[in-house]
This record gives sequence, structure tokens and C-alpha cells, in this order.
Amino acid sequence: MEYKFISWNVNGLRAVMGKNFMEAFNSLNADFFCLQETKLQAGQIEMDLPGYHQYWNYRPKKKATQEPRFLRSTSH
Repeated sequence: MEYKFISWNVNGLRAVMGKNFMEAFNSLNADFFCLQETKLQAGQIEMDLPGYHQYWNYRPKKKATQEPRFLRSTSH
């Protein structure tokens, strides 16, 4: 079985959300989707990603790197 893994340095997730991020996310159709440099703190964004489990880890320092991971559910 093959898996598709995407790693994307977004340099600010809120900024790319307004630049067709969701369209790109859906068209890439990845099994594992990892983001770097989201520049978010807990509660700043909600993402509706049906079929994916979301794992967010926030850093205590505001300028530190946050790296959420979205893993496709095995029932797809």
C-alpha cells in the first residue's frame, strides 16, 4: 500500500487560509499532511477536515514553531 505524505511550510496559516489553502489541501489528497510555521496559538483557528484526525501541538513561546499534523482516517 502506498501513502501520500505532504510537508508544507506555510509561514502563517491564517494568511494562507485566505489564499486557497483549503482548495490546495483537498486537491493534494494526502494521507499525511504536516504543516510548519503556522504561527498560531491554541484557539486561534478552527479547521473542518472531514476524514482526517487533527493533531496540534502548540509551543509556550508565541514565536516558536507549531507543527500540526492531519492524518487521514483509515476508514476512507
